[in-house]
Amino acid sequence: MAITATMVKELRDVSGAGMMDAKKALTETDGNMEAAIDWLRTKGLAKAAKKSGRTAAEGLVGVAVKGGVGVAVEVNSETDFVARNSDFQATVRGIAEVATGVSDLEALKGAKLGEKSVEETVTEKIATIGENLHVRRMVAVEGDSVASYVHNAVADGLGKIGVLVALRGADNGIGKQIAMHVAATSPASLSEKDLDAALIEREKNVLTEQARESGKPEAVIEKMIVGRMNKFFEEVTLLNQKFVMNPDVTVAQAAKDAGVEVTGFARLAVGEGVEKEVEDFAAEVAKTAGR
Repeated sequence: MAITATMVKELRDVSGAGMMDAKKALTETDGNMEAAIDWLRTKGLAKAAKKSGRTAAEGLVGVAVKGGVGVAVEVNSETDFVARNSDFQATVRGIAEVATGVSDLEALKGAKLGEKSVEETVTEKIATIGENLHVRRMVAVEGDSVASYVHNAVADGLGKIGVLVALRGADNGIGKQIAMHVAATSPASLSEKDLDAALIEREKNVLTEQARESGKPEAVIEKMIVGRMNKFFEEVTLLNQKFVMNPDVTVAQAAKDAGVEVTGFARLAVGEGVEKEVEDFAAEVAKTAGR
């Protein structure tokens, strides 16, 4: 029987399943709508779709380094309880390892994790774990060597904050120290030239207005702005920040003293930018218990 777009839409509306899953269900059941719904329920796909609207702001960041490539992947769940689930942890670790061989998030979702794609694997886990899960972000860096660090680690390479630091030259241990620095300070960019121009302009405008409040002449204000912007760059750019392991030197100088150069970094923290639903602890426990 020919499967039409109208049939697929109808099944999606009824079950909440994805387009490709709905089409496959209809194909497998020769277009029988009720049988297709049962097929989706059997596979856990209809159940998974019903959970897809719930906010996933917890979860884990997984990091993996292979050769001169390092990746960090954020996989979200609804509750922090799931982050302690060994099955979820194994899935995130597997996704991070797969990510070392792809170029971006969309490629990662379609890449094979075992016999199924990453996206298919996550959909299955939604059904078995019982929470909405989401592969949200992926970042990668490349260098002669790449160091990684995971903060609030729950297992090797898995935690709440994942950091990667790319180096030119052989890492002798300074890479992990710089990665720990990045986890603590969350710099906005590697250097001044990498900063968002809009951020620079906004900061300059604020500082200019503050300086004008002093009532000093424009010539003096201009010099004040130069000094204050330099201070701003020292605070928000990695290479210009005071190294947390030795505040007497900048990160750039610490790297140079160690015989390397920092060429890039990436930092992912679980739930950044996600507006989390407010829910009391008892309700969260009850949800996790399935009540």
